[in-house]
Amino acid sequence: MKQNQDQLAQRKALIISEIIRIYHWSQCRYGSPRIAKELDSIGIKVSRKFVGQIIKENHLRSIAKSKYKKTTNPSRCDSLPENRLEQIFKAARRNEIWVSDITYIETGEGWLYLTVVIDLFDRKVMGWSISETMRAKDSSIASLTKALLNRPLQHNKELLFHSDRGI
Repeated sequence: MKQNQDQLAQRKALIISEIIRIYHWSQCRYGSPRIAKELDSIGIKVSRKFVGQIIKENHLRSIAKSKYKKTTNPSRCDSLPENRLEQIFKAARRNEIWVSDITYIETGEGWLYLTVVIDLFDRKVMGWSISETMRAKDSSIASLTKALLNRPLQHNKELLFHSDRGI
C-alpha cells in the first residue's frame, strides 16, 4: 500500500513538473486545454480539469491574446456626423452610396489594416489600401483616393460616404 502511494505521489510530481514546463515553454500562453493536449501528445493522459486544478494550485495564469482590436473612442462619438444611412444598405444608382470599413489582419510581423470602399449599388470594391498603421492618410484617405480614380464622380451628383464610428 505504501509503495502504491509513493508511485502515485511520484506520478503526480512528474505531471506537475511537466505542466509547469509546458506552461513556461508556451511563454505563459497555454491554459489547461492546450496543456492537457500537449501532455497527451507526450503520452501523459490526464483530464483538462485536473490540469486546471494544478494550474490554480500553482498560481499560474495564462496570458489570453486578444483577437479584438478596439478602434472606437466613445469620448469623441458625440462630435461625429449623424448616421444618414441608417442600416439601409441599398442604392438606386452608381456613385449614390459608398461605404468603407477597416479590417485587421494579424501577421507574424504584427497587424496590417485593410481598408475598403464599396459602392452599394453593385457591391464592387472601388478602392482599397493595406497599411501598417491606422493613420487616416495611410488607410481611409488612400482607399478613398483609389476609389475616386477607379470610379470618378459626376458633377452635381450627391454621394453619401458612410463609415463606421471607428478610427
